[in-house]
Formats: sequence, structure tokens, C-alpha cells
Amino acid sequence: KRKSTIEPVFGIIKSVMGFRQFFLRGLDAVKGEGDLVCIAFNLKRLYALAK
Repeated sequence: KRKSTIEPVFGIIKSVMGFRQFFLRGLDAVKGEGDLVCIAFNLKRLYALAK
């Protein structure tokens, strides 16, 4: 089985969800904002799979 790549996930986050840049400053703030984007993506995906 072939490993999946992460690139399509970033494409979906950028094009569909509209996340193109970070709005906060500082490493901790950017990490937190990135975590929120990933959580939103995962929740959206879980919702779509549950339908």
C-alpha cells in the first residue's frame, strides 16, 4: 500500500477553507492558529464522512 501525501490537505485548506496566511505573530500564536485550522479541517472531514 502506498503512503498518502499531505499536499492535498494543504490545497483544500488554502482553496476551500480560504486559509492563506497567519494573522497572529509569535511562534506560539502561529502554532495555535495552525492547530485550530487543522482541527477545523478534521471536524469538517469527520462530518462529511458521517453523512
